Amino acid sequence: MEFQPIERAPDAFQLSVTADQIDAMCRRAFGPSVRVRSAVELGNGMYNNTYRVDIGEERPVILRVAPEPARQYRIERGLMRNEYASVPFLAPIAPMIPRTLAADFTHEIIGRDYLFQTMLDGVPGPEGIGQYPRTQWTTFFQRMGEVARSIHSVRGERFGPVVGPGFDTWSGAVVAYFTDLAADLDDAGLDAADVREVAAAADKYRAILDEVIEPRLLHGDLWTVNVMMDPDAAEPVISGVFDNDRTSWGDPESDWVIYMAAKKPGTERDAFWDTYGPRPSTTGAARRSLFYLAKHIGAIRLERHRLGNADAVPETYEQMREVLDQLRA
Repeated sequence: MEFQPIERAPDAFQLSVTADQIDAMCRRAFGPSVRVRSAVELGNGMYNNTYRVDIGEERPVILRVAPEPARQYRIERGLMRNEYASVPFLAPIAPMIPRTLAADFTHEIIGRDYLFQTMLDGVPGPEGIGQYPRTQWTTFFQRMGEVARSIHSVRGERFGPVVGPGFDTWSGAVVAYFTDLAADLDDAGLDAADVREVAAAADKYRAILDEVIEPRLLHGDLWTVNVMMDPDAAEPVISGVFDNDRTSWGDPESDWVIYMAAKKPGTERDAFWDTYGPRPSTTGAARRSLFYLAKHIGAIRLERHRLGNADAVPETYEQMREVLDQLRA
């Protein structure tokens, strides 16, 4: 087997598997006669280890390996199992997502969850969008709005991650998230006082959070880095959506794609709303948006710490302070 792992520091969060382990995983998934020709680790993800594996078929397959359970944060626990459970609910965009070929959560071969998926056609979003003049970028964000609207149209029965735990109320899911986030920050040696204050505010404003009564499907990580594009199209076309492991049930306004679409008003991103539709403009929605902003800031803080980007962590405390000032008002 030709094996090309990514060289990382010994203390890096992502730990590559070995060639022998990949061979064993392929034999379990595709049978003892399979012959692995090559395995190349892909570097565009920051959580799972992802490999393009040639097993002699018409096209390679994708192998994704989750971090060891002990290395997973509470707010990211069991993400691969969450994605596996979410596939039936992503039916509105089924032609765009990779098909699961095999999954193994037994930890018998390696003490980590892993699964094999089909490889999507196209080029990664950041590369694809750069092939078009900025005058055509509005088309890309309009298509992003269509994808997000399709996902958010799916209704659920309880709030929280698709694989669970589930909550009867939206406030219960929000408070639980901030409680887990604070504990994760504690474990990472970071100050979590501001996140605990947000959790207390969420508990105080349960009535406003619980104006959201219908759980909708959230992707959790939909944006340019997690889509594929058709490289031959005359205008930007999103051909695939991947890394669907952060799905949950909740308020669409809390989804990552909404945060990113609204992040740079007055740019091409405004075209997102042409197809997605208008945002709610009630007083309650404005108050809830502060909790959603705090959610994203807190998750970004934790991820920056995990990636060793210590210089960018203090900025999240300043951003959270501004949110808390508004929540206190």
